[in-house]
Amino acid sequence: MASVEEIFERYLSSRIFKDREKLLPDYVPEELPHRDEQIRRLATVLAPALVGSRPSNVFIYGLTGTGKTAVTKYVLRKLREKARARVEYVYINCRQNNTSYRVLAELAKYLGVKVPFTGLALGEVMKRVLRGLERKKRMLIVVLDEIDNLVKRNGDDVLYFLSRINEQLEKSRVSLIGITNDLKFMEFLDARVKSSLGEEELVFPPYNAIQLEDILEKRAREAFNEGVLEPGVIKRVAAIAARQNGDCRLALDILLKAADIADREGSPRVTLAHVDKARQEIEKNLTIDVIKTMPLHVKLTLAAVYLLTRRGVKTITTGMIYDTYKDLVTRVGIEPVTQRRISDVINELDMLGLINARVVSMGRYGRTKVISLSASVKSVEEGLSEDLIMKTVLGNTH
Repeated sequence: MASVEEIFERYLSSRIFKDREKLLPDYVPEELPHRDEQIRRLATVLAPALVGSRPSNVFIYGLTGTGKTAVTKYVLRKLREKARARVEYVYINCRQNNTSYRVLAELAKYLGVKVPFTGLALGEVMKRVLRGLERKKRMLIVVLDEIDNLVKRNGDDVLYFLSRINEQLEKSRVSLIGITNDLKFMEFLDARVKSSLGEEELVFPPYNAIQLEDILEKRAREAFNEGVLEPGVIKRVAAIAARQNGDCRLALDILLKAADIADREGSPRVTLAHVDKARQEIEKNLTIDVIKTMPLHVKLTLAAVYLLTRRGVKTITTGMIYDTYKDLVTRVGIEPVTQRRISDVINELDMLGLINARVVSMGRYGRTKVISLSASVKSVEEGLSEDLIMKTVLGNTH
């Protein structure tokens, strides 16, 4: 077993990394390949800020890892350089700040306004934010990233406040940029918010495998010492991410994790075997994260598939899942939902990639849906066990 000193020494003498930071998700490079059109369109929308005119609010859609946040930060950085302090921006991640109070408290902190971590009425926080904005006498662009996390959990009162805030300001101006992975997000909004918020819309398409390879090649040159990547590593990573909706963030995660694994093993090179290990680790973590956030009835449905798999059932049907689900629901002490609803849940789990539901022909008996686990049994077990209710239920079934 290596001592702490040995671990640190090994890391200091690592020949793999030149600059590990260049692979981290919050690093915004000087060049963003394959996003020229989106950069130009966002720059065009925000350009009026340079002459003191409030830009339109912008809504940015796109799947995870399509460059939405990186492009937004890149364009705003260039805008701030050009405006020489006349324009500022504040970036708020709504996954980390997922209540109305926290979003406004983050904004207040940026404005230098004192707001306690909790305890004030929302109206009072809004008043303090307004006063702070007036003191700034600036054009402020507020970026709300992963905005769907806020609205689905807390409603759109903060969006309503921020989209109408200019009516109450004399010396400052505010523009909003909302970023979301949810292409149906606008459906969650009140009509009044929708009209003022979605003045301009920008859609980011997924990257393809060739574009991902190009992006990874450029980052790898910045992050790694020469010759440490085995031939084929970048191609393999790009192919994996291309299959996952062209997710560039996932590609960078896998490449970083593979390099970290190589480093831990004391290997002088990052190999294809390291990439496979990294992918397995990341997929396991993603599976557990997805399962942790699912509603109880969805967890119970997945638990039914998991238990039938553990029992060695070869052909799992919707009927079997529903019977097992009803048994689990009885143990929990809640009312079951209908079989039709469970059929919908099975489709949702299929879309999430946790199960595979395929329709097969049974000859003269017609067609039926056959279900199997796509995620590893161990990952599903770990994800479900994060929920105390599920842990108890599963404990009683073994």
